[in-house]
Amino acid sequence: MANFHHRRLGNGINIFIHPTAKFKTILVQLIFHRQLCKEEVTQSALLPSILQRGSKNYPTRQKLALSLEELYGTELMSEVIKKGERQLVSYSMDLVHDQYLPGESQLLRKSLEIFNDLLTNPLLEGDAFKADYVKQEKEQHERVIKGIINDKIAYSVERCLQEMCKEEPFSVFKYGTVEQLAQQTPFSLYNFYRQFMQESPADLHIIGDLDVEETFALVEKIFTYKRGKEKVVPPTQVDIQPGEIRYVKEEMDVNQGKLVLGFRTGLRFGDKDYFALLMYNGILGSFPHSKLFQNVREKASLAYYAYSRLEKHKGLMVISSGIEADNYERALEIIRQQVEAMRKGEFSQEDLDNTRSGLRNQFLLEEDSPYAIINRSLDGMLAGQVLGTEELLQQLAAVTREDIVKVAENVKLDTVYFLTNKGGA
Repeated sequence: MANFHHRRLGNGINIFIHPTAKFKTILVQLIFHRQLCKEEVTQSALLPSILQRGSKNYPTRQKLALSLEELYGTELMSEVIKKGERQLVSYSMDLVHDQYLPGESQLLRKSLEIFNDLLTNPLLEGDAFKADYVKQEKEQHERVIKGIINDKIAYSVERCLQEMCKEEPFSVFKYGTVEQLAQQTPFSLYNFYRQFMQESPADLHIIGDLDVEETFALVEKIFTYKRGKEKVVPPTQVDIQPGEIRYVKEEMDVNQGKLVLGFRTGLRFGDKDYFALLMYNGILGSFPHSKLFQNVREKASLAYYAYSRLEKHKGLMVISSGIEADNYERALEIIRQQVEAMRKGEFSQEDLDNTRSGLRNQFLLEEDSPYAIINRSLDGMLAGQVLGTEELLQQLAAVTREDIVKVAENVKLDTVYFLTNKGGA
């Protein structure tokens, strides 16, 4: 795992250099932080596609693509990520290290200059973004927002979490709404962009075989755009006690029912008992040997799939399964039996060992991906506890059966969501 070196530029951007000789590429990731809020989530999510359409120096997609191709196929990507009640807008550049390119020594500098130009020097028409680009990207973004309905597994989980966290910022969909999208104009979006760049906390991560001082000096020279006072992103609400269990049924033209259960755990990444919760979730539903897979899918043949996963920054656990509508009551009963079995400590030493081994392998695999290394560092920074692989493995190894049973007591069902066909159960 690469250790990182941190400095803060004069304009407030946090720089994290992760020097490692493990990779032949360099990954650059600039991440802007915003609180999830329905009033501006759509604009934040739309910005990356508009900025990537072109800048003053690279006014068309073709010109940008050609420039990146000339940099040995450097790739530029963006994504919108949700971590707790925080929306992250991330821009990434993946480039070959020039030590593997004879006669090339300025590839990182050239790539960072393009990167900076796209983000800080957008193509304008007067005091607004280029109207054609905004129109086209709004149409594409509308397809992204509506597209989740085509993935019924993801849609059902999203809907369960929305119902569960109705009064909390976490219920906001990270891509925004079609209604809000329709209200955006080239002028309003440009005004929002200026505010976004001024006030959003920003982290620039660079990972690769790098000289730390040279890289800091290079970044300091290029990322000079002026910023204002940073807007504080409030902490995610975690300590929310569920009341009476909510049951939500939604009918749609589907072949297979989707049953999703949302639980409150009261624990987030960084808390003392989080690794016990990680083991709990693994034994319950993260692996082929887990209780949900074995009992709901294999033995009872009630589900096409059944798994559990944690929302690590929000303190939630979701159980998701695909079932026939007629099997709703039976599937719900068996899932609840597995949760109750965990509370009673009814799991074997083999379950414990297999889960610990599976999680250990996941941690070790993360070391092979620059994206995973940055993501782990980011998770740690948000939790106030950045752990290397050895520390993660030590925490994992220290979890006892008693620790798992203790966290099981606090796992409480909040919402049951069922997506079924019209006229179904």
